[in-house]
Amino acid sequence: MDTSQEKMPARKRRSLETRKRLLEAGRAQFIESGFQKTTISQIIKRANTGYGTAYVHFNGKDDLLIQVMEEVMVQFYEIAELPFTPKSREEASIMIEKQAGLFLQMAHEERQMMQVIEEAIRLSDEVNRKWKEIRERFIKGIEQDIRYSQAHGLARMDVNPYLIAQGWFFANEMYLWEIVKNEDGYPVQEIARNLTAMYTSGLYTL
Repeated sequence: MDTSQEKMPARKRRSLETRKRLLEAGRAQFIESGFQKTTISQIIKRANTGYGTAYVHFNGKDDLLIQVMEEVMVQFYEIAELPFTPKSREEASIMIEKQAGLFLQMAHEERQMMQVIEEAIRLSDEVNRKWKEIRERFIKGIEQDIRYSQAHGLARMDVNPYLIAQGWFFANEMYLWEIVKNEDGYPVQEIARNLTAMYTSGLYTL
């Protein structure tokens, strides 16, 4: 237990431990049964807690999955938000390919949970709205990188940074879901290399 938790009042600490237990139980149950077949009762039983206690933390299974999604997405955010300050077009291309490769590799590593998320996006309005928020965060980050490149004379000025950012993210998202669905695996680095070549040759060639 970290020092910050040791200093917490016992009641607060127990509450955090219960929440963590519910999230861990939810993740395991979703992976085992899928989103549609999982019930909040199964999660509560697996977490060995009471209904009243569980509903203090979550409104239901959709809300609980959204919190699990947030935990999973932290890893993707860390990749997407790596420092991007290239000094040349070649350096920009190397950095972009590295990010794309790490992003798609993370999809492979989190394949089981991402399968649950993909199912939930189709079945739950709440989860679908959350995914749109997540998607927008990625797009805004890409837009910021493009604006940096434009400001430093590396990228074309005759394009709309937000629209280009959307296109780049949607291309990566398409392969993300293909990797998640494909049991035999996808050539992640080859995909990253080819996607990056297409993207950078259009954006960084004046």
